[in-house]
Amino acid sequence: MNGVQPAGVWPAASLAYTSPALHVVCPILPNLVDDLAECFSVRRVLAAFMSPASQLPDAPRAEAPRADASRAEARDETSPGHPGERDASELLVRPAVAALAGYVPGEQPQSGGWVKLNTNENPYPPSPKAIEAMHAAIGDRLKVYPDPLGTDFREAAAAAFNREGLLATCDADWVLPGNGSDDCLTILVRSFCEAGGSLALPYPSYILYETLAAIQGAHSRRLLLRPDWSFDLPAAREALADVSLLLLPCPNSPSGTVWELNDVLSLIPPRGVLVVDEAYADFADRPLGPQVLAAVAGTDRERHVVVTRTLSKSYSLAGLRIGYAVAHPAVIEQLRKVKDSYNCDAVALAGGAAALRDQSYAADVIARVRATRERLTTACRQLSLHALDSQANFVWTQHPDGEHERIFAGLKERQILVRLMRYPDAELEGLRLSVGSDDEVDRLLAALADLV
Repeated sequence: MNGVQPAGVWPAASLAYTSPALHVVCPILPNLVDDLAECFSVRRVLAAFMSPASQLPDAPRAEAPRADASRAEARDETSPGHPGERDASELLVRPAVAALAGYVPGEQPQSGGWVKLNTNENPYPPSPKAIEAMHAAIGDRLKVYPDPLGTDFREAAAAAFNREGLLATCDADWVLPGNGSDDCLTILVRSFCEAGGSLALPYPSYILYETLAAIQGAHSRRLLLRPDWSFDLPAAREALADVSLLLLPCPNSPSGTVWELNDVLSLIPPRGVLVVDEAYADFADRPLGPQVLAAVAGTDRERHVVVTRTLSKSYSLAGLRIGYAVAHPAVIEQLRKVKDSYNCDAVALAGGAAALRDQSYAADVIARVRATRERLTTACRQLSLHALDSQANFVWTQHPDGEHERIFAGLKERQILVRLMRYPDAELEGLRLSVGSDDEVDRLLAALADLV
């Protein structure tokens, strides 16, 4: 078969040799078959015509628009007959999807020569032990599916997560592997949020949370942060009375700030689940997630807390896509029902487990990033930029005259990418600078000295 067809739809030409019954129908009523192939799942249409021996293979999936494309790029308004010119209802997607703008990740240039300080990647390579484990996983075993539970990875993740020993019990049963922590967030939203329900998030923070809610048909409830990035706790608690999830990034993005343990404990939704999203936790003085789980252990709130982690940042595995969630085993058991059958591939599981076990290498890399972060923060302040003290691998900066777009454009002209971030509802704008290598940060600072 030539070309890519919509998922579950096959071209009429393929139907003539798929089923003996339709071999007669197709030459006589080609238009009817074309309409059936275009409008319906062929598996349903052909069920009455096909014998068990003539089942269709899996249909090829249609290629989705690029995740980082603008809406105009994803739906070309200028192409005659392109779906972008049709009403969204004609595409048969759910109304919640048709109304969705979609999350736009940071730019990923495909050519060389760039200093990439826009998506909080680690400037240093992964653990050599992780590389070795991934090479070992690439072989004859790739012809079979991976361990659907990721048992070896879960054991490594549990040990790394509880390395301070705060939890009396934290074994593999407490861990759900994910295709990056965003996969875990998707599973959590699908598991806990009903269509028409609500989830809450601090604002400004990670806007992907709102996209996940919209896909599910749920509502987002923003907990507006104060100018110092703290919560208005009485207002927040009132807003959380009936939400299913509170998604709490800690350290927060774009600020790099963290919250006090007692404040976070007071925000556990009475009828929902607190998710402490710790993408950047390893760069903090002390990760909050294990402290929260330890504080609620043995109480009626123990099953109201989930912590998510990723290996993209501190373990330098952003290109691999591997992360995990930690929660009481009873919660993990329910989340497994929602995940894809094999949501993590064999190479990612092997590399991730090896990286988690090589804590000495990770500690060295984290220390280097933290040292460069402090140097970057100090230098930005010397350039008269307002720079927050950060507990992550980035620094949130603001120009005193608000000239962020000009600085962003000037840096890009010099092939330096940072993240220009705007939060209109908070009347906030600034530049988030990822912590790169010392050489990359030197190049950034030299450019900023010219532009600021």
